Amino acid sequence: MLHSTYKHKKNWNEILIFILEYRFQKWLLVLMTTITHYGCESFVDLDPPKNLLASETVFEDVATVKSAMANIYFNMRDNSLLSGSSGLSIHLSTYSDELDYYLTNENYLQFYHHTITATNSYSSAWWSDTYNLIYAANDVIEGLANSTVLNSNDRNHYMAQALFVRAYLHSLLLQLYGPIPYINTTDYIVNNTVSRDTEEEVYQFIISDLNQAIQLFDDNQVHEERVVPSKIVAKALLARIYLFTQQWALAETMASEVISAGEYLLEPDITTVFLKESRETLWQFKPNGVSHENTYEANQFIIQMIPGQTFSFSDSFLESFESGDLRRTHWVGTFTSDEGVTLFYPFKYKETFNSTDASLEYSVVFRLAEQYLIRAEARTHLGTIAGAQSDLNMIRNRAGLSNTTVMTESDLLTTIWHERKMELFTELGQRWFDLKRTNRGAEVLSQMKPSWNDTDYLFPIPTAELELNPNLQPQNDGY
Repeated sequence: MLHSTYKHKKNWNEILIFILEYRFQKWLLVLMTTITHYGCESFVDLDPPKNLLASETVFEDVATVKSAMANIYFNMRDNSLLSGSSGLSIHLSTYSDELDYYLTNENYLQFYHHTITATNSYSSAWWSDTYNLIYAANDVIEGLANSTVLNSNDRNHYMAQALFVRAYLHSLLLQLYGPIPYINTTDYIVNNTVSRDTEEEVYQFIISDLNQAIQLFDDNQVHEERVVPSKIVAKALLARIYLFTQQWALAETMASEVISAGEYLLEPDITTVFLKESRETLWQFKPNGVSHENTYEANQFIIQMIPGQTFSFSDSFLESFESGDLRRTHWVGTFTSDEGVTLFYPFKYKETFNSTDASLEYSVVFRLAEQYLIRAEARTHLGTIAGAQSDLNMIRNRAGLSNTTVMTESDLLTTIWHERKMELFTELGQRWFDLKRTNRGAEVLSQMKPSWNDTDYLFPIPTAELELNPNLQPQNDGY
């Protein structure tokens, strides 16, 4: 239908508007279809609405608004750069120094070898799929703002969720592509001619959205399975953003607010951190319970045969573990072939798709350990050495390691960055984002990635997007 109608469009602006309208209609169709889908329902445990006829009706009933947000989470989990099937956890782990890749998919190899092109299918999908999700979040924001039926508590709760989603998705695009458009409208005319904002401007938009979300979230409203973002999740992202922008005092304050929240505790037993009931989890994606009961991550990472494996840990990463580190014991799996070849793989998630009758693990998006490491780094820059050591030791001691003995700011930062490497590996690109923000990509990767270039800190803007909207020019350097 798209192509048969498309060929009758004469004016280029008409074509652009038509494509965007088609994308929206497609999104709305997906919403209406998946609203009754178990995978969507499983996020929020509600009866599917029977009378969703048009976009405007979504905002006349709280159940349909709830389903609209559930559909966004459904697509974030299954069809976005956050998905454990082909998202950041997979590709940025091979892009950094965490994982080796063994198969022959050219698009995967481009990540592994640092030869990404502007037509790479995964990078291109990350851009377009993420902006489609941002469009959906904006539609919810605008619909709630114009609703005269919903009560203020419901409107504020879902407005906060949509604002958080918009901020979070933009924050990921910013890390990948550098200056990007911050889209805060569903206006087709605006969106099809938008230009890229500076990194500083994008960060300010993100911070503004998060602060507004924090004000709107109910202090005490936390989904029992932590599969819906809350005030604490928004604060956790804001702490990360303040870290990335080197606003050390604000990073310390925000991380402290997350750490002091009573609902969340650092799991003392390292083997329970990634179970679905973990008290450390701030936000997680629930498996759909139809085609699989457990996580995409486990299904991707766990080696079940050699040859035939897709990923394994790089030798340099394995050598980074200290002696006695329980994360090496419990979060790294091994598989030995009949020929005696042994490979090591990420084993944070231990259950493949249908290895259990019920879900034991959900895909963790935010967890408390990161906040201790954020606060430790912020405190180091602020000169609060004892406080930084205390936070760092919380993570080290849980891993079976002794207290740190380093005292200088430089040595402590190096130790914290190392601890982030060993604690947060294969979690949604955390390792690569650390190398990027601390400008250590060349130092760490230039020897092990022969194709490394200093322009590799940013990905290319997809060619299709530059052709669709020339205002996105110029292309990032190196592409």
